[in-house]
Amino acid sequence: MMAFSASTRTTARRSGTTHSGSYVALRTNDPDTRIHLQPLPVNPTTRPRARFLYRMARLSTVTSDRRTILLALPKYLHEHSRVLIEIPIRIVVIIVVTLAIRAILHRMINRAVRPIHVGEVPRILRPFKERVENSALLESTGLLSERRTQRAATIGSVLRSGVSLTVLVIGFLLVLSELGIDLAPFIAGTSIVGVALGFGAQNVVKDFLSGMFMMLEDQYGVGDVIDFEMAIGTVEAVGLRTTTLRDVNGTVWYVRNGEVVRVGNKSQGYAQVVLDVPIAAAADIAAASSAMLAVAQQMHGEQAWADAFLGEPEVQGVERLTREETVIRLVARVRPVEQWRVARELRRRIRERLDRLDIEAHLPAEPGAAPPPTA
Repeated sequence: MMAFSASTRTTARRSGTTHSGSYVALRTNDPDTRIHLQPLPVNPTTRPRARFLYRMARLSTVTSDRRTILLALPKYLHEHSRVLIEIPIRIVVIIVVTLAIRAILHRMINRAVRPIHVGEVPRILRPFKERVENSALLESTGLLSERRTQRAATIGSVLRSGVSLTVLVIGFLLVLSELGIDLAPFIAGTSIVGVALGFGAQNVVKDFLSGMFMMLEDQYGVGDVIDFEMAIGTVEAVGLRTTTLRDVNGTVWYVRNGEVVRVGNKSQGYAQVVLDVPIAAAADIAAASSAMLAVAQQMHGEQAWADAFLGEPEVQGVERLTREETVIRLVARVRPVEQWRVARELRRRIRERLDRLDIEAHLPAEPGAAPPPTA
């Protein structure tokens, strides 16, 4: 194929006068074949002709190159079809399927976390044991629903994180295999990094594992009064890493789940009111016991207090006997978190009844106080 090319250069510079000429060449695809024409004098007649020949030469060259590329493109695509077409399509399919599976699993988990009806146990919690017995009080105050919601949300968060990590790692490994990357060194390097992170972040991992098992076993939840040894209070929030509780003084405590060795739940199932009433050693024990039991039974029968009791009050008898005092114990089973309120009211009523019966209560002397005078 033949193509035109043209060039212009300065041919001479004499006596301060510049003479320019245009070289127009006719060439073929063979670089050795080149026919040079004589320079044309630059004048208003030859300049447009030189420009026309130059433009035609450039257009012919570009057209020839494009035709060559188009003729070679099918062969190139056929030879490199796996790299240019098959592998990218497979990678796109892997990414789309991975994200679709992740989205479907997340949707299933979210549906299991949300209860179908208000007040119903979320489906995700049904396989797990719930340690809330006699939960009418918690349900009436809305704490039971909040407890279940927070527990379900935490378990759902763990499941979503686990699903995302598993699905994305599998998809990433499949993409690497499609690219022809050897996975053995990658897996070995990942294992080393995982071991290093495990040693460096073992406390964090310990906190998360403890929180997860605590959630699954329902050891405590929102609204429970718990004893962490280092802090006692009402649980306000439960997370995988920390538990938040507020004590009677209003102080908010953040306790790491991995630091909890043992925990006492004061509001799980039922609570017990235990009153040790000291009376003088010379006082009538039977009269005092009867008065205490009558007060407790009267309070149990009142409508305002009936819902707080789960059983009949009982006087267990003399708990301690010394030269100065006799201690009589009264117990009553009540609903969770009601034991302190019931105990305070019982103390007030028992003290008033004993005063009316002239049964002397024994009040221990304050530390450092002088002994009473003797006759």
